[in-house]
Amino acid sequence: MPTPGAAAAIEVQDLGIRYNLRLTRRTTLKNSLPGLVRSDDGTPKHFWALRHIAFRVEHGESLAVIGPNGAGKSTLLLALAGILEPSEGEILTHGRVSTLLTLGAGFEVELSGRDNIDLVAAFLGIDHREMVSLAPSIIEFADIGPFIDAPVKTYSTGMKARLGFAIATAITPDILLLDEVLGTGDETFRARSQARIRELIGKAKAIVLVTHDLTYVTEFCSRAILLERGQIIREGGPAEVTELYRQRVTERKLLAEAESQRFAEAPAR
Repeated sequence: MPTPGAAAAIEVQDLGIRYNLRLTRRTTLKNSLPGLVRSDDGTPKHFWALRHIAFRVEHGESLAVIGPNGAGKSTLLLALAGILEPSEGEILTHGRVSTLLTLGAGFEVELSGRDNIDLVAAFLGIDHREMVSLAPSIIEFADIGPFIDAPVKTYSTGMKARLGFAIATAITPDILLLDEVLGTGDETFRARSQARIRELIGKAKAIVLVTHDLTYVTEFCSRAILLERGQIIREGGPAEVTELYRQRVTERKLLAEAESQRFAEAPAR
């Protein structure tokens, strides 16, 4: 439970993230997102992936971020992780942050999994002796067998995610950021992952989770945010927010079907 008077784990104040379309290949979104600014020749110069985002995450809370593809969910996590710099507003974090986003960037594919444990420790500023003591439990939890001594370039996506998850959660961060990681691996690993995160929450850690698994949101998270087109549509209890999301998905599907039907029935010219 949050401690009265204590600083929040995360404070997001009027956050905006703007992409310059001339410096990025994300041009497939140019006709679907609001806030486009066009140059003299009519081509878009930039778009706002996030705009006017504000929320708090207290220590001990688990916040789910849900929404359709292109809503800005992963962009939000990148900003919370410090990988993307806000174009406007600010993000304040209080405590040590761990995320598979930064861990994935820290993996060196030519090195073994065992060597990458040390590398990630250095990347996160963790004392070498601390990581040496944690390494056996990390290797056991990742459960990738002899591949722990093989180059990471030989790993499947799932194996890399398992190792990253084992590292990210072994260091008991104050703030843990996860992006669909709980969908990785078999049912046994999923169950172990959920148990590990529940353990972290029991230690009053804060978690921000991006997921499409709405059942998991309602069973596990204490609060949820619905993002659409870079803006918060609703923030509240998991059941309330997921129900709204389901309604909006159904409405969009019906509109798309109706539009498709009108197009099929339109007379040929």
